[in-house]
Amino acid sequence: MSLKKELNQRRRAIEKLKKHCLLHDTNDPLAADTIQYSWQRSTKAQIVSSLQAAPLAKVSENVSALDKALDQCATQLKDIAHQSSMVLAVADQSSQIRWVEASRHMQGASENVHFVQGGQWREDLVGTNALALSLYTGQSSCVFSNEHYLHAIQDWVCYAAPIYHPSTGQVLGVIDLSTTWDQHNSLGILAAERCAQMIQGALREQTKQHLQLSCFGSTKAQLQGKALNLSPRQFEIIAILSLCKQGMSLDQLHQALYGERKVSMGTLKAEMSQLRDLLGGMLGSRPYRLLLDVDADFIELEEALDQGASHSALQLYLGIFLPRTESPFLTAWRDCIESRMSEVIFKIDDKDLLLKHLSHFPDAIDAVERLMELLPEDHPMQQSLLRMQDQ
Repeated sequence: MSLKKELNQRRRAIEKLKKHCLLHDTNDPLAADTIQYSWQRSTKAQIVSSLQAAPLAKVSENVSALDKALDQCATQLKDIAHQSSMVLAVADQSSQIRWVEASRHMQGASENVHFVQGGQWREDLVGTNALALSLYTGQSSCVFSNEHYLHAIQDWVCYAAPIYHPSTGQVLGVIDLSTTWDQHNSLGILAAERCAQMIQGALREQTKQHLQLSCFGSTKAQLQGKALNLSPRQFEIIAILSLCKQGMSLDQLHQALYGERKVSMGTLKAEMSQLRDLLGGMLGSRPYRLLLDVDADFIELEEALDQGASHSALQLYLGIFLPRTESPFLTAWRDCIESRMSEVIFKIDDKDLLLKHLSHFPDAIDAVERLMELLPEDHPMQQSLLRMQDQ
């Protein structure tokens, strides 16, 4: 049997499976890593399958660690796109394409459906696609032909792989290689994974010159890839300055850190002197500011919320932000983030997504309450959720 005939048979089988799947909603959270469950999520999102192109939005001008890594890999990625007759795209956590290169074979098709810089390929906007599926599952994926939800891209086959931060393990984005369905290759996923590894290698080089902060659940700091032993107060200072990149005067920093507590300016100056030594001198004064790039999970979370990337935000939100801080600035920021996260959680209809969040953050009472709303009253999990709520 010729390859094209075999692929055509596969297309017919997919169409039959899709019709059955959409007629019989299994509503099974355990199927969350399957294309069938993605079809059902797409239907519930009320996406019109005849939609011709993805929405376009202006790309943020903030240069992320992913953008810097792409600059280093651009030449190699362009060569791969042209040599393979594919379109190669890299999207951020919100499924918005940040970088793209199309071969002559795919350029017109990719422009027609807005598979271009700024294209928004979230599943709740365009339905099942490899890029969004990899971000949802955190795994490599292939979406073949009419497995895509939109008719406009059912002539495509797409291979995607998540891009992980080498230090934190967080998903920063996803790489997608796409071509026409009749050019399907069983090595496509491997090619996407190799491209993701290339970008991760560039990210690893960046971390040698960056400060990395993790603040949800537990606190951790790394400078140039090595653990940095900070006191709680020093950690608070760095968090404040990370959120105020323009810098702060001594008075402003004192107010943000201590509020009305009676702590002398001399004490804060001593803290800043010690912190400057720990950071290898990379702490400016007049105003006080960080002189090195900072990658922080709390900054990534805020950006994910601003972009409407609720799935990415839940992946980052692994615990309460600096639960012991008494800093007025940081407690106000924490209250704002918790309010925004709670709003996101109570809009989520995906039970599997909430269960994953609870597995990382069992104290997330809002997720417990939302699950209780979504599950039938006689569901076996209701009792255990009720116990979690009462704790």
